[in-house]
Amino acid sequence: MQIRAAYGARFSHDDKRMYFLSTQSGSPQVYALEDGVPWPRQISFFRDRVLGLAPNPAGDGLVVSVDEGGNERSQLYLLSADGVEVEDLTRDPDHIYRFGGWSNDGAVFAFTSNARNSACFDVYVYELAARRARLVHESDHTNHAAGFSPDDAALIVVRQHAALDSDLFRLDIATQEMRLLTPHENEALYHSPEFSRDGRALYAISDQGSEFSRLMRIDMDSGGAEWLTADDWSVTDVARSRDGEHLAYARNENGTTALYVTRPGRGEQVPNHTAQPGALADARGARVTGLPAGMAEGIQWRRLEPVLALTVSGPLSGTDVWMVDARDDSVSRATYASISGVPQETFVAPELIHYPSFDGLSIPAYLYRPQGASEPGPVIIDVHGGPEGQSTNMFSPLRQYFVNRGYAVLAPNVRGSAGYGRKYLSLDDVRKRMDSVADLARSVDWLVAQGIAREGAVAVMGGSYGGFMVLAAVTHYPDLWAAGVDIVGIANLRTFMANTSLYRRHLRECEYGTIEQDGAFFDAISPIHHVDRITAPLMIVHGANDPRVPVDEAEQMVAALRERTHPVSYLRFSDEGHGIVKLANRITAYRAIAEFLDVHLQ
Repeated sequence: MQIRAAYGARFSHDDKRMYFLSTQSGSPQVYALEDGVPWPRQISFFRDRVLGLAPNPAGDGLVVSVDEGGNERSQLYLLSADGVEVEDLTRDPDHIYRFGGWSNDGAVFAFTSNARNSACFDVYVYELAARRARLVHESDHTNHAAGFSPDDAALIVVRQHAALDSDLFRLDIATQEMRLLTPHENEALYHSPEFSRDGRALYAISDQGSEFSRLMRIDMDSGGAEWLTADDWSVTDVARSRDGEHLAYARNENGTTALYVTRPGRGEQVPNHTAQPGALADARGARVTGLPAGMAEGIQWRRLEPVLALTVSGPLSGTDVWMVDARDDSVSRATYASISGVPQETFVAPELIHYPSFDGLSIPAYLYRPQGASEPGPVIIDVHGGPEGQSTNMFSPLRQYFVNRGYAVLAPNVRGSAGYGRKYLSLDDVRKRMDSVADLARSVDWLVAQGIAREGAVAVMGGSYGGFMVLAAVTHYPDLWAAGVDIVGIANLRTFMANTSLYRRHLRECEYGTIEQDGAFFDAISPIHHVDRITAPLMIVHGANDPRVPVDEAEQMVAALRERTHPVSYLRFSDEGHGIVKLANRITAYRAIAEFLDVHLQ
C-alpha cells in the first residue's frame, strides 16, 4: 500500500510547469514539476483527497476539486501557482460542484452543480474577477459542462440520460439556447467532446449504432457526422493539440491501451479507418510505441509545442505520467512515483485467458500467478465494480501484494463488463443479473480443472458492485468458496436503489431495474434474503460517508450474520466514502484482509 502513483497531468499557460496529482503524501494532492527543477513540489495540503485540477490557460493559478471524507460532495478551490494562496469558491459542502472547463481567455470557468435540486445538475459560469457564479442553464437533467468553444461564446454540455445513454448540446452562453448536436433514438453514449481549432467541427466518442465506442467528427453547421475509427475496439480518450496539427486518441484493445497520434494538417482531416477495419495506422496517424504495456488515460497536450502527457498504469511499471513528442515520436517518463522499497522485479504481469461459462459464452479474464508457481494453490477471484467496469492490464498494488504472498489472482470480466461491445455489456441487465454470478462460479471450475486452484482454497473479493457479486456468489453458490471479502458492496438491491444518492438513482435504473417494476426480483436475488445459505466466513469493509452504496448495506448484512453467529469481520471507516482512499486506512484494511485470507485459504 506504500507504493505511490502520479497521474492527471496538466500544463500551466506558459508550459513552464506541469501539475499532476500524486499519492506521495498518503492521499491525492497536487504537485508541480517546473522546467529546470528535477524534483516536484507539493503545492496542495488539503486534509482530504484532491479529485481533479485545472490550470488557468491564460494566467497563473488553478482550480482544484476537493471532497470531504469520501462524501463526493466536491467543492471548487482556487490555488495560486505555488499553492500558497487557497480560496474556497463554492462554500457549500452540502452539494456537489463539478468543474467544466476554463474559457480560452482565462476570465471565467464553467461548472455544474446540484445546489438547486439534489437530483439534477445545472450549468453555471464563474466570473473570476467578480468572484460571481452565473446560472446559464437550468433543467431537471444530469448535465455536465465539457468545455468552451474556441471563441468562448458557447459551451458543450453532456446530458446523461442513463448510465449508457447521453447527448451533446451546444449551449449559447449569451442567449442560453441549447442546441442538440446528437439526435438519436436508441441508447447511445456521447462523451469526451473536443473542438477543432476553428470551432467548425467537434470530435467526440460515441457508440451510436455501433458495438464499440468510436471516434467521430461532427460538423457544427450541418450536424453531419463521420466515423474516424473502426468498430472493433473502444476509443476511450481524445485530445487535440492547440495548434490543430495533431490529434491523439487512445483505444482499449482487450484491456490494454493503444495510443495513436494523427497528423491531420490543414483542415484537420483524420484518417478514416471505417473502410479498412484493422488498418489503424498510416503516415498521418500512427500507433505510438515505447510506452509501458498497460492502461493509459488523461491525454493532455502542452500549449506551446506538440508534446503530450498521459497517465500510464502497467502491471510491471506502476502508475506514472509519460510524455510523447509528436515531432519525432519519442517517449519519455516524466514522473517517478515511489515504489517504496518494493523490488520491481517482484511485480507480475497477468496472462489474458478465457474460460467457458454455463451457456458456452467465453469469459475474458486476467490471471496473475506467483512467480515459479506450478502446483495448485490458493486463489483470490477479484471482481470489478460498475457493473459496467472492466478488469484491465493496469497496475494494482493489491493484486501484486497478494501474488507476492503466494496467492494466484483471477480478475474476470463476466458478462455485463465494459470493453467488449454493447451486446456483451447488456447481458446482465435487470432480470439477467444472476447470469453474471454464474459466470463467476464457472471460473472456479476452470481454475481447478487447469490445476491452478486447490479445491477448497478459493476466495471471492470485490468492491462496490463487485461487493454485491461477492455476496451473491457466497449465497447462491455457497459450496465453492473458502472465504469472501465484500468492500463497499450492495447487500439489498431494494434498499440500495431507495437510498443511493438522488442524482445517481435514475442513471442506474436501466441497469438494475426499478423498485416499482422489479422489486420482487430484487428481493428474490438480494444476498440479505439468503444469509442462511452462507457457509464461507466473510469480511466486510465500508466507509461511513459512502454516497453511492450507503453504509447501511454493510450493516444490515453484518447484523444478519451476527444474529445467526456466522463468522464475520467488519471494518467501518468513519472518514471514508465509496472505497478506502487514505493510506493509513488502506494499510489497516488490507492488512486485516490479508490476515483473514491467510487463516481461511492457506
